[in-house]
Amino acid sequence: MTAELVRGQNHPLSEVRLEVRISAGAPVVAALTVVGENGRVSGADRVAHPGAPALPGLEVSRQAAAEHRLAVDLAALPETVHRVDVLLALPGGPGAPARFGAVAAPFVAVTGLSGAALADYTITGLDAESAVIALELYRRQDAWKVRAVGQGYAGGLAELLTDQGLAEAHLLARTIEEAVAQGVARSVSAPPPQSADPGRSPRPAASDRTAPAAPQTAHTAPTAPQPARPEGTAPAATPTQTAPQGAPVIPARPGSPYDGQGADGAAHPTVPQQPLHPDGTAPHPSRPADGSTQPAVPGGPAAPDTGGAAGDATRPAGTTGGIDYNHPRRRTTAPPPPPQAAPPPAPGGPAQPVAGDAAGWSMDERLYNQVWGMFEDLARTVAAYRSAVDFADSRREKELDEALSDPRSRIGGQGDAAREAARARHSELVERAREVLDRDLAQLTAESEVVEPALPPAYAGWDNPVWHGYRVPMEIPMAARLGDLHLPEAPGLRIPMLLRLPLERGLWIDGGGSGGFGDTFADGADPRHLAMETAVSLAARLLAVYPAGEFGVHVIDPAGSAARALAPLVDTGVLAGPPARGAAGVEDVLSRLTSRVDLVQMALRGGASDALPPGYDTSEQLLIVNDFPHGFDDRAVTRLRYLADEGPSVGVHLMMVAAREDASGYGPLLDPLWRSLLRLTPVPDDHLADPWVGHAWTYLPPRVPQGSQVLRQVLAQVAAARRDLGR
Repeated sequence: MTAELVRGQNHPLSEVRLEVRISAGAPVVAALTVVGENGRVSGADRVAHPGAPALPGLEVSRQAAAEHRLAVDLAALPETVHRVDVLLALPGGPGAPARFGAVAAPFVAVTGLSGAALADYTITGLDAESAVIALELYRRQDAWKVRAVGQGYAGGLAELLTDQGLAEAHLLARTIEEAVAQGVARSVSAPPPQSADPGRSPRPAASDRTAPAAPQTAHTAPTAPQPARPEGTAPAATPTQTAPQGAPVIPARPGSPYDGQGADGAAHPTVPQQPLHPDGTAPHPSRPADGSTQPAVPGGPAAPDTGGAAGDATRPAGTTGGIDYNHPRRRTTAPPPPPQAAPPPAPGGPAQPVAGDAAGWSMDERLYNQVWGMFEDLARTVAAYRSAVDFADSRREKELDEALSDPRSRIGGQGDAAREAARARHSELVERAREVLDRDLAQLTAESEVVEPALPPAYAGWDNPVWHGYRVPMEIPMAARLGDLHLPEAPGLRIPMLLRLPLERGLWIDGGGSGGFGDTFADGADPRHLAMETAVSLAARLLAVYPAGEFGVHVIDPAGSAARALAPLVDTGVLAGPPARGAAGVEDVLSRLTSRVDLVQMALRGGASDALPPGYDTSEQLLIVNDFPHGFDDRAVTRLRYLADEGPSVGVHLMMVAAREDASGYGPLLDPLWRSLLRLTPVPDDHLADPWVGHAWTYLPPRVPQGSQVLRQVLAQVAAARRDLGR
């Protein structure tokens, strides 16, 4: 799990080949200094900066950017190196912020090459400082650690480098400023050439949707908001993607991760090695700060745009007042070519939606961010509508009270006229708010219709044609789809519910109707059977999105009551073993998995992860428990709680299919178990709380289309791939 550091805190590094990912509220300069045992930087040749971006084992970006990825190979550093400092500085210049207190707090994350975040740090408390030591990677007893520093300098880079003992600090600071200025000059794209054929009109520019930038939230890493552009103007092109014809492309050193940088100042690698790991890594972490709640939204508390009838009056001039496409995770970048070219927008109208039209280093990450951006846009526009309706209601009540407070107005037609006028104003406000909501919903629906067919298998529903061309993946995706979400104001607009992988908490499929959805089963359907079908659907998806042999599934079915629902898993042979029956089977499976957790934890805590027995299976494991607590004694219950608490950190996950009332005999003993699990339901239910704007989202479980064999076909391919590997 990611260590979220505070100032002064340190954390051991389990890897030596690292990426330092930086996300700031404005373009910043990133640099690395190599510090010796005496705590000083011996010379300018020990600093990696935009003018000299590469040193042995280190590489930084060549210009100022709102987002950076710095490459660090600690194993390639000389033995004399004691510490590597990560420096950030504001580049200055006309219109640029002069102090960190004027921009969003920078966010820094240290990740492994797989994208797994090892530690992150949000640099808070800065004010007049224009340069800061963000982190330090230091050697301690032949091991490397990271420490959150956050030491700022009002005198800029020159003062910072002087404090590090560099004699030519002022000269080097000027050199860095000149290199950054040259980088900015190079990043300005040339205008597209005029068409050689006078009868042909030039290619229309891609339009950008403009709206006030969304406020940052507690669970969203600070990212650079894009400045609003006039309607119909083109966003800056990224040379490494699809740039306008004739735009200059800045060549980079072979092997550099900074082969191109966009005109917006953000560094964009051309060939990402792997998608970002879903463990909350920068630059787009959206994981909740803790796993104690069940929010559907990845944001934190924030005052939503009041929008609607009341909000239109307060929007800045020149904005559309619609969906906020300038949200940090919705910033338009130049995506890979979409499945089909989108038609140009009508003059003055909104831009046509494009799949992958979000920030990210891979198409999967862009789609992930776009889906969550759609979620946040829907939450925001519905919150604006509800706020406008509440305002209209309160205003009507106030006007009625005022009209009736004078006894003279209660007699005759004066009071009736006042009441009618109040109702008319109320209806007008509600209608205006509904018009804004309908416009935003239409735009989101159009985007959903484009995005849904472009989703990869991990994000797609079982009815998506992408499953007919399914192949067992070679890499673990960022996330997996657990179902859909919608709000009552837009029941037809369903947002995929994506959960990052690997799972950080267990799942509970509630088959008892304890949450108040028991009336849904009035048609005679067995809730426990539906719950088990939902569990099988989720387990099949996890098996399908992991590489062959990287995910195993165990089943405890003490009474054998789930045999029919488990048939797809059993018949295709994808289970790690036959479903465990009776108390003896329960004891056997729990014993093996708890021993596995103990062994891996001891290896990791002792720093000897390579000392596991030869041939030890290190794949992720999922335990499906049906009909709990039948077949469980007190010892088995204790082991189950242990797996729920300690298992996810070492790759052992729990999926409970149970009714809470069946375990009521244990009293409050099992309350921590239920709270630790993410509760899902086998039927639509509005139990997922949204702490961001206070919505109760309706969860729709994943369903395989009636009569479809897609699930069995996918599992058959997974089983064949495992047999080819000898698993």
